Amino acid sequence: MVKGYQIEKSFRPYEDVLDVGHSMGWSSILIPGCGEPNFDSWVANPFETSKQRREREVHSLLNKLPPETIMLDPTKIGTVKPQRKKEKPTNQEREVEIEAAVETVKGTVLKMKTKGRNKPSKRTTKKKEIIANAKRPFLEQQMEGEEQLARKKQKTIEQVELPTSLQRFARTKATA
Repeated sequence: MVKGYQIEKSFRPYEDVLDVGHSMGWSSILIPGCGEPNFDSWVANPFETSKQRREREVHSLLNKLPPETIMLDPTKIGTVKPQRKKEKPTNQEREVEIEAAVETVKGTVLKMKTKGRNKPSKRTTKKKEIIANAKRPFLEQQMEGEEQLARKKQKTIEQVELPTSLQRFARTKATA
């Protein structure tokens, strides 16, 4: 390197190589013995993932708090979670109900129609339409339940406003 070069270095922890960027390009300098071969992953992990980094930050924040300030609600300890007001049927129970409704509809006999309207293709389309009409109420209930869950989630997201110090830990909304 010549006098007058503008230098910008790139530090690589735990390695014996130092990259130096200067006005005429870049150079790498080998400095044997400066890198630590056995790093302690509990102190500083150079290969940590973003999830591990977040976890480490949470632990360090919790360690900063005095233990007296961290408490549980004594009225909640040892209590049983109250039962829901309305039991929702499981997916398996819903499928059984739908199958039962379809079986009852399949057992019905179609009326004989006038000439030209009783073709086999028209009969099969009519049977499919009857089965779809039998399934429709169950599917509408399922759609309404999903919409209600989406609205509840949206309300909770809108209501919970985190302080600025904790906003970096909040999950971001998935944009579609």
